[in-house]
Parts: sequence; C-alpha cells; structure tokens
Amino acid sequence: PSLPVIRGVSASDHRRVRSSPGREMSSALLRATCRRAARRWSTVGGCDGSSTRRNGGVNRFHTGASSWVASGGWDERDADWAKSRRSNLDATSTRRAHSAALGFDETEPVNPFTIVNDELSAISARMRQAVTSEVPALATAAEYFFKVGAEGKRMRPTVLLLMASALTDLSSGGADALSRARAASVSIDHAPAHEVPDDTRRRQQRLAEITELIHVASLLHDDVLDSAATRRGLRALNLEVGNKLAILAGDFLLARASVTLASLRNTEVIELLSRVLEHLVTGEVMQMTAKPERLMSFDHYFQKTYFKTASLIANSAKAIVLLGGHDTETASHAYDYGRHLGLAFQFQDDVLDFVGSGSVLGKPTLGDLKEGIATAPVLFAAEEHPQLSALIERRFKHVGDVELAHDLVKRSDGIERTKELAREHSALAVKAVEALPAID
Repeated sequence: PSLPVIRGVSASDHRRVRSSPGREMSSALLRATCRRAARRWSTVGGCDGSSTRRNGGVNRFHTGASSWVASGGWDERDADWAKSRRSNLDATSTRRAHSAALGFDETEPVNPFTIVNDELSAISARMRQAVTSEVPALATAAEYFFKVGAEGKRMRPTVLLLMASALTDLSSGGADALSRARAASVSIDHAPAHEVPDDTRRRQQRLAEITELIHVASLLHDDVLDSAATRRGLRALNLEVGNKLAILAGDFLLARASVTLASLRNTEVIELLSRVLEHLVTGEVMQMTAKPERLMSFDHYFQKTYFKTASLIANSAKAIVLLGGHDTETASHAYDYGRHLGLAFQFQDDVLDFVGSGSVLGKPTLGDLKEGIATAPVLFAAEEHPQLSALIERRFKHVGDVELAHDLVKRSDGIERTKELAREHSALAVKAVEALPAID
C-alpha cells in the first residue's frame, strides 16, 4: 500500500519513505514521539484525535492528541470540568512551546522523519570519524558505506533516537530548556570512542552509533557469503576490494563498535549488544546449514529471521531505554516493539524481493531465491503448490528452479499472506508503543 503524501515533504523524502520496508512502523513510533514532545501527530495523514486509519496494515495509531482538544463553553458551575479544562489549556500552551522550540509550525503537519534528522546527521559525521584508520586500504573499505550519499536509510539509529525522545521528559524548564537540550543533541560528539559520555543523551547517541556499526558490519559479511554484486545502489564492497579485505573491514567495524560499547559502562547494555552479535552469527549458520526438511519449517524461518534481523532492533531498543534510566517494564515494552518491528520489516523485505524494483531497493530482486533461501512468500506458496517443496529442499539449484518458484509464488496467495503477517506484527509493535509510559 502506498504511503499518503505528507504536506511540506520534498519529493526525495517521499521516495525514501516509500522505498523503506519499515516506514509504517517508523511512522508509528514517530507518532509516539510526538505524543510526548508536541502532541500533534493526529493531524498527519488526515487523522484527527478521535479517528484511526489503516496505513499499510497499521490501523492502531496512537490518538492521545485528542485530549488536547478543548471544545464547548466555559462552565464555572462545573468545578471538575473547569479544572480539567484549565489543565488542558496549560498542556496546550506547553505543547505549543515545545513545538516552537523544536522548530515545528503548530498549524502544519510535520514529516515525521525530520524529527531527529539533525541529530542523525551529527551521529553520521561522528561515525565517519570513527571508522578512519591509519592503514589506507582498511580506511577505504571501512568508510565505504559511511560516505555521504551511501549511508542508506539509517532506520535503526533513527528508531532508537525516536525511542529515546519519546521517553525523555523535557517539560521542566520550559521552551528555553528544550531548545538548549536540542542544540546540545545536534552538535557533533568529537570525544574519542573510549571516553565515557558525559550525559544520558550522549550515551544514547553512542548506542545508536553502535547499532549502525554492527548493522553495516553484518552487511559486509553477508555480501561476501552471498557473493552479492550490489548494495545500497553501489557495487558491493567485496567486488571493489576483494572478499578478504571486505571481511576484515566488517571485523574492524565490530571492533570499533565494541570499544564504543565499553565506554557506556553499563554491564546489562553490553550484555544485550553482545548477545546480538551471537544471534547474527547463529542466524547465518542456521541459514547455511539447515537440513532439507528444516527449510520447509516456518518455525525455522521465524527463528532465523529473529536472529538475523529482529534481535538487533529489539535488544538495541531495550538498551536505549535502560540507558535512559527507565524501569524493566518499560524496557520490556521497548524490546517487544523492536522485535515486532524487526519481524515486520523482514517480512515486508521478503515481499519486496518479489514485487520491488532493484533500482529502488539498491539490490537485485529475487536475490533470496538465487541464494537458495525460501522466505515467507515461498513457504506460504508451497502450501498451495506442493511441487515447490522439492525446489525448496534442493535450494533452487537446478536450472529453471528460480523461474519456476517465482511463477508459482506469483500464482499463489504467498505474497498477500506475507503482507498480512507483516501487518500483524506491525499492529503488535504499535501496541507495544502505546504501552510505554506517558511522558510530558
């Protein structure tokens, strides 16, 4: 389903949003962020404070902004009603001050992806500094996907920064304090990776940086394992510098991420991100070594998908909340959000492998079939076309297997059922966001 046009958003922004498999979930979390900062997301995409809409399967957006709408006449005889109205008016004033401090026009809808753009740019600049090396060949390889224009969607750090914002109480101190906090957050952190960050937001930014370093390292390793030709619209690094240097570049990024992770001085967070590394390896090995009968199992597919995609987002979201000083229940909601987001993201990515455009995705379509991987659309299609089972079990190795599998998937409900699966997990992710505690 197409994403509704948001007024005031450039054509390039819309193309980026439309091409992102996780756009619906990012929008949901952004609404939660605004609920706590500007209380005005109900106007985006035509929603009012009391209505909901279906957007790519997400039909349970938060509608807390309705509490800010003051209507009706002033009735001094009704003390309870009057007290409630005064509270709403005070809240509206605070909301408008927050919006002004954040640079938002109170009367116009906002592109949700711009809320942390400045902060994300500062983090990206820091990451470009972090991956430099005195060895020219290593520096060239490590910097490959951090150059301006090659950073990709940066969905993971964006989501983490929004989660941090959604749970940050900036109500005390008024608009001036909010403006100062925002100015500090968008400045580039030039401190060395091993130096302990001096405040909570800096620690959370470091975590966003770590998550992206781990993600890019996994891409470099995956491209070697899959003999990929393109990534993010560019030639894959392994084709540019060879497999050995590409692998070492990924190892270098993981080493830099580990140094930064240690600087957080939080044992639980270090454990969470270390577990992510274990999961990435486990998922890849599961994919490579599964026996033929396991390739037909949805349980195997879901577990592998969690390890390879969802674990990073889930554990990072939990970590960002713990760094913010929140309780274990809130951290658990953040973990649930990240897990369902990661699963929905991958299911939608599986769909795009069949229906997307290589030029938009930045990688060839049908890549999974060509690599011998049966994703959700194929597994669903096999329930309607049993002849797919033999193709799946031999990993589409025979001549014509990829084409036949593609045709059978197209003639089945596999793609639609996978979209529905993504919608189900999207709704569960939104439910997790709605369970987060209210923050002024």
